[in-house]
Amino acid sequence: MGTIRVSNIPRVQNISKEEFLRHYYEPQKPVLIEGLTEDWPAYKKWNLDYIQQLAGDQVVPLYNNKPTRGRKKSVVPACEMKLTDYAELLKTKPTDLRMFFYNILDKMPQLLDDFEYPDLGLKFFKRLPVMFFGGKGSKVLVHYDMDLADLIHIHFHGHKTVTLFPPDQTPNLYRVPYTVHNLETIDMDAPDFDKYPALQHLQGLQAKMKHGDVLYMPSGYWHYITYEDGGFSMTLRAFPRSTRKLAKLLSNVFVMRPFENVMRLTFGEKWLNYKENKVLRKTNKRFKKQHDHA
Repeated sequence: MGTIRVSNIPRVQNISKEEFLRHYYEPQKPVLIEGLTEDWPAYKKWNLDYIQQLAGDQVVPLYNNKPTRGRKKSVVPACEMKLTDYAELLKTKPTDLRMFFYNILDKMPQLLDDFEYPDLGLKFFKRLPVMFFGGKGSKVLVHYDMDLADLIHIHFHGHKTVTLFPPDQTPNLYRVPYTVHNLETIDMDAPDFDKYPALQHLQGLQAKMKHGDVLYMPSGYWHYITYEDGGFSMTLRAFPRSTRKLAKLLSNVFVMRPFENVMRLTFGEKWLNYKENKVLRKTNKRFKKQHDHA
């Protein structure tokens, strides 16, 4: 077993729009911004108790860390639960149950009064402010976002660890074909370098996030997340402006994802095994070739 190499993501206290654009957005480098949310009502109000007060009788889909196998779509909930009961679970005990892409605008519009879109020069897609919830010890599989958006990720109630990998490290991440995630058999906290030797080439960027912290995740960056205790985050999205990335976004959403779901429903486990064996064989072969020439 080994350890993925990581270095700290730069932390800054507030930041001007000009500094953010010049030093982080234009070169596409991540940064953690402290102090940006302290004037928001959300900074004082947003915790799991507050979510419970607003939840009403909402029932939400929850997902666990088990891979979706067989003749199922790539993302299938493990169970459903009342949001107020789920928040209580997060407050009281560890759980791998997570909720993602909870659309504030549709599900809890009262929260829109509690924050503002940061003045960082990004053109936010205001139809899609979304929340992510996780319990102590829950982990989010290494992935990048299919829409290739630039992300402003803001954490509340507790702590989480976020590890990022830039797009140019994709060849060493064992990305499964026709998906935006890596092999689900990889344990990123204790990787098996004998089975997955290319992981030795990785150099991650890591941030420990606390309540109110803001993390800028550039377009196409891979992210791996561990909740240190129960809590939730909000992500604001700015879609890519380049023609190349817009074309890739459309291809991902309207070609790659439907194709993947059709193949899963048609061939089930056989399709999944074929893809996983292919990426393992191909990546390890390339690593061996590079290592032999070194």
